[in-house]
Amino acid sequence: MNGKRFWGLSWWFCALFSICVLLAPVESAASAEADSPTLDGSSTAEESPSGKKTKTQGAESDDDHHGKEDHGEDAEQQGDADHQGRHGEAGHHGGHGSGHSSRLSDEVIPLDPEMPERPKPLVELGEPFLGTGTLNPGIQLPTGAVWQPSLLVFGNWRTAVQTFEADNGTGRTTELATRLDLFLNLSLSGSERLVLGVRALDGDGDFTSYFFESPDPSLDGEFRDVTDADIEVLFFEGDFGEIFPDLDRDDFGSTDIGFSVGRQNLLFQEGLLLNDNIDGVGLTRNTLLPEGTSNFRATFFYGWGEVSTSAFNDRDAQLFALLTSTDFLKSTVDADLAYVRTSDTSGDLIVGGVSAVQRIGAMNSAFRVLGSHAVDEETLFSSDGFLLFSELSWVPHGTHDLIYANNFLAIDDFVPAARGVGGAGGGPLGRAGINFASADLGSFDAPLSSRASDVFGGAFGYQRFFDHTRKQLLMELGYRLGIEDTQTDSYAATVRFQSAHGKHTVLVLDGFVGHRESLLGDDEVPFGGRVELLFKF
Repeated sequence: MNGKRFWGLSWWFCALFSICVLLAPVESAASAEADSPTLDGSSTAEESPSGKKTKTQGAESDDDHHGKEDHGEDAEQQGDADHQGRHGEAGHHGGHGSGHSSRLSDEVIPLDPEMPERPKPLVELGEPFLGTGTLNPGIQLPTGAVWQPSLLVFGNWRTAVQTFEADNGTGRTTELATRLDLFLNLSLSGSERLVLGVRALDGDGDFTSYFFESPDPSLDGEFRDVTDADIEVLFFEGDFGEIFPDLDRDDFGSTDIGFSVGRQNLLFQEGLLLNDNIDGVGLTRNTLLPEGTSNFRATFFYGWGEVSTSAFNDRDAQLFALLTSTDFLKSTVDADLAYVRTSDTSGDLIVGGVSAVQRIGAMNSAFRVLGSHAVDEETLFSSDGFLLFSELSWVPHGTHDLIYANNFLAIDDFVPAARGVGGAGGGPLGRAGINFASADLGSFDAPLSSRASDVFGGAFGYQRFFDHTRKQLLMELGYRLGIEDTQTDSYAATVRFQSAHGKHTVLVLDGFVGHRESLLGDDEVPFGGRVELLFKF
């Protein structure tokens, strides 16, 4: 069997498997009642819809402990608060003891008066976000769903003065750069929402900037205006079982299928496999319970547009992905497979990854194995390679501080399936540490390359917290050692200080110094720094 036929059959097998999983019923009512933990593997629980920290922006809904009609003693022992909140009458079920009831009290208990006041978003209509008080009854749809619409407009504005030496040693760049991220979140219920995100002051890798000095004479002393209203994120997500609750009133069937459609952020294997805003549709089946597990989630995603290989390179491509996560007793295992089909010369690509996240004694640990395979000829965007990635971290006793050690080994030329988020570098190794991660603001790039080509490296860091965690100091050493003659060695040390001021402002100070070997024999000692003001609203 030739290679093309093997990969083709493998892909169709995975597609058939994903369809079977999506249509499979929950094992049993008793299993469904168990309040198993959900894994935010892909999902809506990201820091912001811009793609900072999620895995599928929408394709994943929590199956969500949203109101299961649990009857009998087992349901009462679990004290299903969501069920009680939805139906409000659990007392009639009885209990194990005189007067016992799991019904929530009608008494209004205020929050601790010493709790700080909740910062107000830019615009807030409807139910207050993380607010207190009586919920409004909402709007009942003909489908049986109850929606309680609320609108949030929020975002952040970043401005920095930064200076650095160019990689090729041609000169120093000093600039003032800015970017503005705005998001609109129309929440209809706990599982349905519409999200819109724009970046108004940058586009195609360029930022609104003023250059105090630049190796490019055309930019030296110039102001660059990049006003851009392009949509970065626009998607709707929901859950069929929540939109049509009357189809399965006991909530034990197979209607709880999460979905998302539109331009959404995909972040899988912590960005090593996927980190891009892609036009597509995703279907997710969550809270499946294979024997020996507490949860299994499977997502099938099809993307038809905006599939990128870096911040600058959009491919005429389609993305097919099967993305799974399984909770075992002591570990969470993710297994993901993506196929990129192109109609241009960049070449078809298959990328897969398996990871395990767990505690080992007092340490947090994560181990990942990924591989990419060019279906046809290798190109700049489609190549063969493997990536081994490990993360270890622990908190020193009696502190809130964090010590971490991340290491990687790239064999041949590993490339992610899609990467259009996270700076101009476009490589997958930004996860290794701040020496590898671009600031994604202006021309300031990471001190060390994030490409994964024939290299061994890592980062060791210590993060110290002060002033009740409102201030922090992060010190990190990073290194890259080439394992082939075509790759050079490089090292860097970066220090970052962050300080919160008020409820909306963060001051960030960065400084780095490095050492880069050159194939021409002239080693470089780059250094740079930046001062950033981050305003969140």
